[in-house]
Amino acid sequence: MSESAVRAVRTGRVGVGIIGAGVISTQYLTNLTKFADLEVLFVADLDVERARAKADEFGVPGSGTVAELLAVDAIEIVINLTIPAVHVAVGEQIIAAGKHQWSEKPLALDRESGRRLLESAAAAGLRVACAPDTILGAGLQTAQRTLLEGRIGTPLNGLVLLQSPGPESWHPSPEFLFDVGAGPLFDIGPYYLTALVQLLGPIARVSATSSTARTTRVIGSGPKAGTEFPVNVPTHHGALIEFVGGAAAQTTFSFESVRKRTLIEVAGTTGTLEVPNPNTFDDSGHLWLPGADEAVEVPPVGSTYGRGSGALELARAIRAGVPERASGELAYHVLDAMISIAESALWHKPVELESSAAAPAPLPEGWDPAAPTL
Repeated sequence: MSESAVRAVRTGRVGVGIIGAGVISTQYLTNLTKFADLEVLFVADLDVERARAKADEFGVPGSGTVAELLAVDAIEIVINLTIPAVHVAVGEQIIAAGKHQWSEKPLALDRESGRRLLESAAAAGLRVACAPDTILGAGLQTAQRTLLEGRIGTPLNGLVLLQSPGPESWHPSPEFLFDVGAGPLFDIGPYYLTALVQLLGPIARVSATSSTARTTRVIGSGPKAGTEFPVNVPTHHGALIEFVGGAAAQTTFSFESVRKRTLIEVAGTTGTLEVPNPNTFDDSGHLWLPGADEAVEVPPVGSTYGRGSGALELARAIRAGVPERASGELAYHVLDAMISIAESALWHKPVELESSAAAPAPLPEGWDPAAPTL
C-alpha cells in the first residue's frame, strides 16, 4: 500500500506499540503516555511478565509477545527498543506487518542490513525513523538556529570529546556495551555524530585510530557485581571527520579515560559555540565571541520532553505527509560514518563515505510534543 493510501485510511491519534521492556522503556513510556497525539496500546517483550509489569506501571492496555503486538491493527508505529544485535531482524518483522518503525540507535550493525531495512520500508510505503531524537530537543535546536543565524560566522571546525572509564562501574548488565554494535563509538557516538551532521552537514571522509585498554572488565554494581566479562570491541576511537561543505571535526570516543569529559564545540570565522551535551535534550550552549572575557550563555528555547519526542514527530509527519526529521536515511549516514571510522582505524587509511544525508531542518517555532494537534 502506498503512503498516500495509508494516510487516507488513518486519521486522528496515532497508535503506538513498544517492543522491549528493558531499562530504556521507562524513559520512553514516561513521555509517550503524556503526548496527546499518541495512544500507547501495547508493550511486548520476550519476557511477557516483564512486559505486563511495564504495561501495568504506565496504564497501557495490552501486553504480551511481539506477534501479539504486530497483530493489533490500531498500532501504526512500533518502537523498537531491543538490543542492537536484533534491531534489523525485529525491524523487518515490523515492516512485514505493515507498520512504521521508530528504532533505538544504532539503526543496524552493518551497511547491508541497514540499507535492506530502509529499502523494504520504502517499497512498502512505510517509514523507518531512528534515535537519537536529542536533535529535536530545545538544546540542540537552539544550537542549530544559532549557527544558521550566523552568530559564529562560517563554521570551520568542530571538537568532540567523549571520555570516561566506561559504564561497567555503574551499569548492572554492561556486557552488551562492550560487544559488537556497542563500545563508545557505536553506543555513544550516534549522539555526537548525528549532532555534527545536524550542525555541519553530511560527512565526506574519515581518518581514525583505535585501541583496547583491557580484554576483560568487571561488573561493579548490581547482582552480578564482581563478574568478569570479555571486551569484544575497541574501547577508544579517535577520528578526523571531513564534511562535504568543507568543515572538519576532531573526535574522541573513549571508555579508557579516568577523567570524564563531554564536549562538543563548533568554531567559526567570528566565534565559537560550545554545543549542549548531545546526549541530553535541554542543556544550554555557550557562545564565545572575539574580545569577550567570558562566554555568553545560550539557553534552550522550545519545549522538551526527552526520549519519545522523535516518535511523536514521526507520527505528526506521517499524518501531514511530510518527511520526518530523525529519519532512517540520517541514521544510516551516521551508521556509515561509524563503520567507516572503525574501518579506517583497522586499515590505517582514510575511508570515503558511500552515503549522504541532509541536515534536518529546524523545528517550527512553538513546536510542542504535548500539544494535541491530530
